[in-house]
Amino acid sequence: MSQTDDDSTRSRVLDLIAEKGPVSAAQLAKVLGLTPAAVRRHITALEQAGQIEAHAPAANGKRRRGRPARFYVATPDARTTFGEGYSELANRALSYLSQVGGEKAIDSFAASRGRDLERRYMPIVEAAGKDPADRARALADALTLDGYAATVRDVGDGTYAIQLCQGHCPVRDVAGHFHELCDAETRTFARLLGVPVQRLATLAGGEHVCTTHVPIAMPTLRKRAVRAADQRSRRPRVTEGK
Repeated sequence: MSQTDDDSTRSRVLDLIAEKGPVSAAQLAKVLGLTPAAVRRHITALEQAGQIEAHAPAANGKRRRGRPARFYVATPDARTTFGEGYSELANRALSYLSQVGGEKAIDSFAASRGRDLERRYMPIVEAAGKDPADRARALADALTLDGYAATVRDVGDGTYAIQLCQGHCPVRDVAGHFHELCDAETRTFARLLGVPVQRLATLAGGEHVCTTHVPIAMPTLRKRAVRAADQRSRRPRVTEGK
């Protein structure tokens, strides 16, 4: 394999870790069609370069025998190579805006950015239909095309909730200083998906991925509640004394 091919494969490994992390070498090998040994060689190089690090996943109560698999996530240093230029300039601009207009000015700017995102993604999400899970997957695909490395993961068996995960955020450094950007983005996702979402973690807050909890059974539960209420209203009333 040439050095160019080797570098290209390493970049693919890094991109997948940023998108799907925490992820193991075995999982990467399966997706890339490589041997685990080949993937581990790239993982070692990326670790030495400070672009990825081992991540301890939450315990699930079941321990397997043998050496536990290692899972990897991208580091903040790696994400600086993913198009995060102009962060310093943006931070200075928003700091100046805050000094001139106060917190309301920052809130207004964040809300404006949220509306821009909504206008950009609404046609794509609407084309996916009414189901929140389908809309979330369409949104994840659109976000990925814009560099957010977004995926959708099931919560439990995926019946009641899913998670929209973003392995990269173009405004991570700025959002670390101005959390209003994250708050406005969360509200935008809620409007796009049509359900009350909850932001569980953010890259700006130091986590390895932005995670948004998306309840997908709510429309079904709401319909059942409305149907039950309608049935109750149609029941004949019993008059006292009869």
